Amino acid sequence: MSRRPGCGLRRGPHGAPLAQRGIALITAVVLVAVAAVLATAIGFASAMSARRASTVFGADQALLAAEGAEAMAAYVLKQSASSGSDLSLDQAWAQTYGPIPLSDGVTLEFAQIEDQQGKFNINNLASSGASDPNAIAQLQQLLGILGLEQKWAGIIADWIDADNQPNFPDGAEDSVYLAQSPPYRTANLPVTSISELLAIPGFGRDRYNRIEPYLAALPPGTIINICTASGVLLDALSGKIEYSTDPAQLASERAQSKGCFPTMAVYQSSVASQSQAQLAGRIGTTSNYLRLRSLITIGTARFSLYSLLYRDGGGQIRPVIRTFGTE
Repeated sequence: MSRRPGCGLRRGPHGAPLAQRGIALITAVVLVAVAAVLATAIGFASAMSARRASTVFGADQALLAAEGAEAMAAYVLKQSASSGSDLSLDQAWAQTYGPIPLSDGVTLEFAQIEDQQGKFNINNLASSGASDPNAIAQLQQLLGILGLEQKWAGIIADWIDADNQPNFPDGAEDSVYLAQSPPYRTANLPVTSISELLAIPGFGRDRYNRIEPYLAALPPGTIINICTASGVLLDALSGKIEYSTDPAQLASERAQSKGCFPTMAVYQSSVASQSQAQLAGRIGTTSNYLRLRSLITIGTARFSLYSLLYRDGGGQIRPVIRTFGTE
C-alpha cells in the first residue's frame, strides 16, 4: 500500500518528530521541578541543622555561664555568713549582681539569691507522712492574711500526706481527683515544686499567684528563718498583725539593724499564746537552702536558670536542683 500524501509523522526543521520533542520538553520540565524540590528540601534541612546546632551551643554556653553564677553565689554566701551563724538580709548575698560581661556576646544580666527558708515549706504539712495540725494551722493563718480561703490548707496537706483519708473538715483524696477529666490520683509524696498546687481542682492561677511568693518546696522538717521571712509570713506564724502592715518599714529596720531583725527574743515575745506550741522547733535564724536565679543573654537569646543551693554543715555549697526557664 502506498501512503497518501500528508499521512506521515510531522517533523520539525531538524527532522525530529514533533511529538517526541514535546515529550522530551515535558520530561525536562519535570526533572527541573524535582531538582528544585530536592534542592529546597536539602537547603531547609541544612538551615534547620545549623539552627539546632546554634541553639544547642547557646544552651551549653548559658549552662556554663549559670554554673559560673552558682560558683559566685557560693563564694558570696561563704563570705557573708559561716555555717550555723545568722543569715540575714543585710549581708552581701542578698544583693542583686549584674550585668557582668562574660565574653563576646555573653552577659550575665543579673544574679539574685533568695533564702528559701524565709518562706513556708509546704512539705512541712506532712513532715512525718501524716498531716501536721500545727503546720496546717500556720498555713491557714497565711491564707487568711492573703485573703484566701483557709480550706486550702487541709486540701494541700492531703496532696502531700501518705494516707488516703481526707482531712476533716477540709480535705481531698483520690475520690476527688478521680472525678476530674482526665482522672488522676493525689501525689501522697513531698513535692519538689510548688507549681503542683495548680493540679488541685479549683485552686486556680489567681490563688497560686497570690500565695506563691510565700511558699517553698523543701525537704520535710526544714525550719523557717525569721531573719529573712516576709512580714506576711512572720504575722502568719505569730498569730498577730504586726510586721505585714508596712513592708517598707520592716525593710528599713532590717537595713538599719546590721543583723537579724526581728531577733529571736523579740519575735518570740510577740507571738500569740495560741501560736506558741505551733512554733516549737519550727523557726530559727539560719538557712541551708537558698535559690539562685540567673539570667544570661547570648546575642538576642535569653536564658533563665533557677538553682536550688544547699549549704551543708561544713559550709560547702552545692546545687541540688536546676530548672531552666521556669521556677
